[in-house]
Amino acid sequence: MAKDKANLAAEIQKFLRNGFKPKFGELEGTFTSDPLWEKLRQLGTELWLDTGSMEEAGKLWTQQFSALTTNNTLLNREVQTGRYDSLMADIAGLLRPYELNEKEEMLEIAFILNAWHGLRLVEKFDAFVSVEEHTLLANDVDLAVGYAKRYHAVCPERFIVKIPFTPAGLLATRKVAEAGIPVNHTLGFSARQNYIIARIGRPEYVNVFLGRLNSFVKDNGLGDGSYVGEWATLASQAAVLKLRQEGKTHSKQIGASFRQGGQVRDLAGIDVMTIPPKIAAQFKELGLSPDEVADKTEADYALGVDKESDIEEARLDTLWVVPDGLVECLDGLEEENLDKLSADDLVEFFADHDCGDIVVPWTDEQIKISTEEGKIPKLVNWKELLESKKVGLDALMNLGGLNSFRMDQKAMDDRVRDVLSRSK
Repeated sequence: MAKDKANLAAEIQKFLRNGFKPKFGELEGTFTSDPLWEKLRQLGTELWLDTGSMEEAGKLWTQQFSALTTNNTLLNREVQTGRYDSLMADIAGLLRPYELNEKEEMLEIAFILNAWHGLRLVEKFDAFVSVEEHTLLANDVDLAVGYAKRYHAVCPERFIVKIPFTPAGLLATRKVAEAGIPVNHTLGFSARQNYIIARIGRPEYVNVFLGRLNSFVKDNGLGDGSYVGEWATLASQAAVLKLRQEGKTHSKQIGASFRQGGQVRDLAGIDVMTIPPKIAAQFKELGLSPDEVADKTEADYALGVDKESDIEEARLDTLWVVPDGLVECLDGLEEENLDKLSADDLVEFFADHDCGDIVVPWTDEQIKISTEEGKIPKLVNWKELLESKKVGLDALMNLGGLNSFRMDQKAMDDRVRDVLSRSK
């Protein structure tokens, strides 16, 4: 006779917490202090390392770092090493009596792996850790909320839940944030996306994946791409800060997807940086003194785009402009009963208020094209839609990012299925 699924969450939480021995607030003195990182902290920038690897983080971690970021891609790398094969066998034994269907089993295993790995990072570094939901939850409000609450219950002291920017994800984030759970709302690419997220979802953190924006320009032959992502990040920082000052949000801006050490210097002063270990090392290798690091939140960098016409045709302006029409749209949306809206209702609302290029109802064919492209869209495939203003570049980048995460999630799920088949 199968076990009652109503007891599953509690049993998994007990399994995860068994042997967990955190030292909250006791490890700071065991890590070195670095004057260069300290200068960034003095400028108001929280410092996170963008890795789930304990070995990589251990080489760079200092007292100035406060958090680690994991995601489907980073956790998949850890899982593919085989280090969690025996754990997966134990998880299978835990789940077997509940007779879950395949989807339920994959969701639970992914949840356990993310939470387990996150707890190990908390133990080692006393860090806050961003833990990511399975990509199957990106379009399911209720499941996304449910798993976020379960993550929080596992480690309320240190876990931050990552939820992606989708219509369902936005509504889920609002519910989770209202429950007092810190959310890192991920896969943002523009000031206007983060304006929406900060006003409606009100998470702890919003993001700009700046390195991918620079890559889009370079890979599509529009220029060298320099400072495109930086412009978007600084514009988003300004928009979010203004909302904070007006009392409309408490969200903080994360600069993510750093590709060069110099970008750390060039974005000094933003709320948060989540920096890959390789880029953190590059920043140190610049040989800067603390006095050479200054606040850059009002910097006016020259864009690495060859022609002014390219900005309009590729809709690069959607990355850093928050138009008046969007502000009016959000004013109207806040008058709605948001708890009653579905994801489809949200898409329809934006379309009805001439903002449908931000929250786009993608077709199956468009999703297929994006998946084949990978993280960076090919302009030739989207030129007509961009020029007709049916989609924004930020929305297109969001689609590519989500599909990329889905592919990494699939690779991890496939590894899990392989290990489980061998353990039966």
